[in-house]
Amino acid sequence: MISYQAEPFIDSILSQNGLNLQHVFELKDLPEDILKPIVSIVDEEYQYKQVIVFGHGGRKMWESVLSLNSKSEDPIDDFSVQQVTEYFHTHFPGLHFQFLYPGSTDIPLQKIGQLAGWHHDSPFRIGINETYGSWFAYRVAVIATSNFPVTSKVHSNSPCISCETKSCVSACPSGAVKDSEYQLELCLSYRKQENSLCMDRCLSRMACPVAKEHKYTLQQIQYHYSLSLRTISLFPQPKD
Repeated sequence: MISYQAEPFIDSILSQNGLNLQHVFELKDLPEDILKPIVSIVDEEYQYKQVIVFGHGGRKMWESVLSLNSKSEDPIDDFSVQQVTEYFHTHFPGLHFQFLYPGSTDIPLQKIGQLAGWHHDSPFRIGINETYGSWFAYRVAVIATSNFPVTSKVHSNSPCISCETKSCVSACPSGAVKDSEYQLELCLSYRKQENSLCMDRCLSRMACPVAKEHKYTLQQIQYHYSLSLRTISLFPQPKD
């Protein structure tokens, strides 16, 4: 089985609580299009050396969040930040670190995920890999003064290449998902319709056969997609 964990976080409390994807990058080795937005927001007081990315795969993190009965308006981000902060303060008390994400919307998380080997493109515009399918997400990115072992890229094939059913294409009620391209405006327009079937879920994503054992619960799916619907509803409907 492909491992998405990295030293020194393997089997740590972070992994046990659902932040089970980790990757350590050397700051100086990052491509310019990733490095530039990072450098623009960091505190220059410290000599940062590494970027560390944490993600979740599967249902465990959601279960951990629910167990806290949090009243936070953003329980997932708050949980993720708290977990990483407590871990570093406990195990690496002299470490200086700064959160890049959550916080900045300029950090190219999907490009970072591709560098790590977590992310392949899918017809429904969400990252996908062999182990977790599309049921993973980026939760935290930090820049740190650490000297952790640099993580090797995960080498895996896109599961979409060998997919014969293309059920994600046929399941899309808006016609936005195609083999050759993804039409974002069709998706957004359909989701905002009064009787849309995709208000609180993505039928294409749910139809994908890859890694169904890691599929989020309906409660978690509805949580994420209700937030995204709220965001896209802030933007005006494009005119024909």
